[in-house]
Amino acid sequence: MRGLLCWPLPMLLFLLQPWETQLELAGPGCRTGPLDLVFVIDSSRSVRPFEFETMRQFLVGLLRGLDVGPNATRVGVIQYSSQVQSVFPLGAFSRREDMERAIRALVPLAQGTMTGLAIQYAMNVAFSVAEGARPPEARVPRIAVIVTDGRPQDRVAEVAAQARARGIEIYAVGVQRADVGSLRAMASPPLDEHVFLVESFDLIQEFGLQFQGRLCGKDLCAEGGHGCQHQCVSAPGTFHCACNPGYQLAADNKSCLAIDLCAEGTHGCEHHCISSPGSYFCRCRAGFVLQQDQRSCRAIDHCSFGNHSCQHECVSTFAGPRCYCREGHDLLPDGRSCQARDLCNGVDHGCEFQCVSEGLSYRCLCPEGQQLQADGKSCNRCREGHVDLVLLVDGSKSVRPQNFELVKRFVNQIVDFLDVSPEGTRVGLVQFSSRVRTEFPLGRYGTAAEVKQAVLAVEYMERGTMTGLALRHMVEHSFSEAQGARPRALNVPRVGLVFTDGRSQDDISVWAARAKEEGIVMYAVGVGKAVEEELRQIASEPAELHVSYSPDFDTMTHLLDNLRGSICPEEGIGAGTELRSPCECESLVEFQGRTLGALETLTENLAQLTARLEDLENQLATQK
Repeated sequence: MRGLLCWPLPMLLFLLQPWETQLELAGPGCRTGPLDLVFVIDSSRSVRPFEFETMRQFLVGLLRGLDVGPNATRVGVIQYSSQVQSVFPLGAFSRREDMERAIRALVPLAQGTMTGLAIQYAMNVAFSVAEGARPPEARVPRIAVIVTDGRPQDRVAEVAAQARARGIEIYAVGVQRADVGSLRAMASPPLDEHVFLVESFDLIQEFGLQFQGRLCGKDLCAEGGHGCQHQCVSAPGTFHCACNPGYQLAADNKSCLAIDLCAEGTHGCEHHCISSPGSYFCRCRAGFVLQQDQRSCRAIDHCSFGNHSCQHECVSTFAGPRCYCREGHDLLPDGRSCQARDLCNGVDHGCEFQCVSEGLSYRCLCPEGQQLQADGKSCNRCREGHVDLVLLVDGSKSVRPQNFELVKRFVNQIVDFLDVSPEGTRVGLVQFSSRVRTEFPLGRYGTAAEVKQAVLAVEYMERGTMTGLALRHMVEHSFSEAQGARPRALNVPRVGLVFTDGRSQDDISVWAARAKEEGIVMYAVGVGKAVEEELRQIASEPAELHVSYSPDFDTMTHLLDNLRGSICPEEGIGAGTELRSPCECESLVEFQGRTLGALETLTENLAQLTARLEDLENQLATQK
């Protein structure tokens, strides 16, 4: 630093005046705004008594240039040597006169130079709230002014860095023998504004004038360029940013973020909390309305408005009113009107023949000549007589696998209306394509469940369509007693049912005729490309009762009603009649009686035929 002789003449004349007068002439007490200022004074033995007196006068003069007060600048003073002594803390005095009195009564410690210890005391004690410092959240600047004349006897760099990290701005003032490196280690950046070195205590007023000028310096907020989003608050030589109510300062200490009061979880909203800067309001979910407390929600009763138009009942939901119908009624597409429910179409009624809806219930009907069974759903089956039924199923390639499954289902539906038992109806199944295969003979299964399970297990053959070969197999094998057919003497009807979807690849006429000659009642069921001529040739007379046709496999179930009435015999051995051996006497007599009756009928028919021939011969003779 330059010496006294290097100053201009006006400055020299100014410096020759007493310290208090110089600082007072620098200007009246400036209004710096809130400030916590602590002076850390070196009173070690190296400071001579007259030099200490000069420092005392410097402090008094500096105080007179500050705006001292509880809400303005608070001042504290500590002195140190080998130990630290608090002259008066920040909160001790609010009047300048009291501070001056304490400074004038100050007695030097006159020991070592423990500057690091003094900085630590200032950081932990002097700038504490208990000593009168304002809390950190008040954002009041904290300034420490360290005045020393020698080299510290302890380490200062680390503790000074800690103090700066806590927000304390440090000015380092060195006099005469002070170590410049230690001053730079203690001071805040920028160092050229916070490090002062004077040649003697007589020149310490230089720092006082510069320091006072800094505290009463320009309003940095007024100059602009501060970057504060909301508010700029000036402080001595500095500034800080503040936010409007409802906002908080962001991490960059310039931007402001809206305070989300909803995120704090104390809003009390039952459904949704909607945040606004510094405030919030509650909102309910759809279908609810906010209560008078502006927090709880109540479900909206849409039906109470009276405009729902429901024919039967209105039920309020979150989405609005919803109409419902009373039991036994269905809601129409308009969502409001109701219609009596047709239970026959809406439920699995289980009626075997016909379902009739009656209000909230339904009942089942059977075709004429059949009676409703005890379960109220099924009709009496083929119990008026026994039947030996052989089914010939077309398994050719043209049927295709998926349709063959439909055929098997169709066969099982036929089995459903038969009284399958060893004494009742016996069922056999033959599949044919280019060859013939007996899937199961007449005598193998004694229950409908066994027959249906066997039908489902049948595997599709594919290949050609040899219907004639299948008819021959049926006549020669399927109705033999070895295959399970009952003896002819028992007069059990023999029924053959041929199922095919196309033209036969062999001749059917011979064995179709032979089947009828053998007394087999033949039925022909055709699907798709089945040939009507062949169906009529296979079937017994009259063809109208023995031939059925469906254009495709999906719609062939309508043929069941026709087959039900045709296959069930109206005459024959009753279901309750016990089958008797043909060798018993009563059986022989019964057989002889039926035979004689048949011969008499034939004799009468022969006599009528002979009479008609004689009549024709006479007519021919007359014409000649």
